[in-house]
Amino acid sequence: MTKSNTGAILGLLSGATTWGLIWYPLRLLEQDGLAGPSSSLAIFVIALAIGLPFTWRGLREFRVGTGLLLGIGLTAGWANLAYVLGVIHGEVVRVLLLFYLAPLWTVLLSRGLLGERLRLAGYGVIGLSLAGALIMLWHPDKGMPWPRNNAEWLALSAGIAFACSNVLSRKAHALSVSAKSLSVWGGVVIVALLVMLAEPPDGNRAVAAALDHWPMLVALGIVLSAVTIFMQYGLTHTPANQAIVILLFELVVAAVSAYFLVNEHLGLRDWIGGAMIVAASFLSGHMEHDQS
Repeated sequence: MTKSNTGAILGLLSGATTWGLIWYPLRLLEQDGLAGPSSSLAIFVIALAIGLPFTWRGLREFRVGTGLLLGIGLTAGWANLAYVLGVIHGEVVRVLLLFYLAPLWTVLLSRGLLGERLRLAGYGVIGLSLAGALIMLWHPDKGMPWPRNNAEWLALSAGIAFACSNVLSRKAHALSVSAKSLSVWGGVVIVALLVMLAEPPDGNRAVAAALDHWPMLVALGIVLSAVTIFMQYGLTHTPANQAIVILLFELVVAAVSAYFLVNEHLGLRDWIGGAMIVAASFLSGHMEHDQS
């Protein structure tokens, strides 16, 4: 393993660990009156302010890579916000398992955006992911296997957006990590603002909660500023399907933290479906693609 590969893997693991734990402080902020969109806006404004002195040279690349950077920013923005809302309002591990249908979307997007041809094993990965989702979501008394609440719909949409952002980041390998990090921070800020405009929060309560918890917001901003840079480095130097496997470490962190912090448990059907989704993720990382 080369030094570059080691750094890329460590960067992805740092992101997986952070996002596997961050749901808890975000829930605490929500309980005290700072809703998901408001906390995301505050945290990523801080992340942008902290990261800008280290990444400002990437601004010049927005003139030549506008389309790709805009795509990375908006998809990452929705992935982050939908994930935050999902883990705040839903069962953490169940939301994460649905979020990690991302290998299915990664395989499909890699074909269209990176020119990777799907082998026979790829269809097996798709089938295994879908079967796991059907087992988790199937409610015989309700007919079709749809997600059972808004948090699960958000998890599915976040997984699609996450896969798209990862594939676009890989596609934009010629652009710097700085430029892509700036696009992610800016994307979350823009998406959070749009959601807040659509559903205005209780301004007085949100401001009071932000002032009460400003040390936590600053700490989260610092952590996410660094983690975004590490993640973009990892995504740039790691094949898209391999990256999604490494990021599965988030499931382990989230499952352990949810058990000890909020005593969450999963049913047998959730364990079976989740295991199938995890297995599909591992298989996706070992698939070999021919470049067209």
